[in-house]
Formats: sequence, structure tokens, C-alpha cells
Amino acid sequence: MADYMPVDCAIYDHYELAIMRRRRLRLSWRDGAGVVHLGLVQPLDLETRAGEEFLMFVDMAGTTQRVRLDQILSVAEPPGLPAGECSDHR
Repeated sequence: MADYMPVDCAIYDHYELAIMRRRRLRLSWRDGAGVVHLGLVQPLDLETRAGEEFLMFVDMAGTTQRVRLDQILSVAEPPGLPAGECSDHR
């Protein structure tokens, strides 16, 4: 994967607020193999490792994932969905 490119502070803040408010997000991201994914996720935490920032989330299948912030292609809050519920897995 290419060298990490830090994201804008406003975008980072958006992820932090979604985590604190338990708001689901619709993300499009590229994985380590270059495959693009699109999904509704429940953000859990942000973490920094070796100077790279990551978003931890639970996807619709209930799987916890981690994506490097500069690999997120788009992010939006889906309208009309209750906060804090990402899937039937609890």
C-alpha cells in the first residue's frame, strides 16, 4: 500500500462525532488488495499505528474491520436510519 496521506481534520472530526453519537455511516473504501467496497457500517473507534490513522467499524455482517483513513473514498450519514443499529448482530 502507498505511503499514508493524513486526512483533513474536518473529516477526522466527522468520524469522531459518528463514533460518539453512535451514528452509522455509508462508507466506500479500498482494501489492501485495491478492491473497492461500499457498505453501511457502525464506527467503533479511531486508532493510530506507526503514524497511520485507522477507522475501526462493524459491517452489516457483524464483522469488525479496520480501514486506513486515506483509503476511505467517500463517507455519508444515511438518512432516516436509527442511530446505533448496524445489523441484526448484537
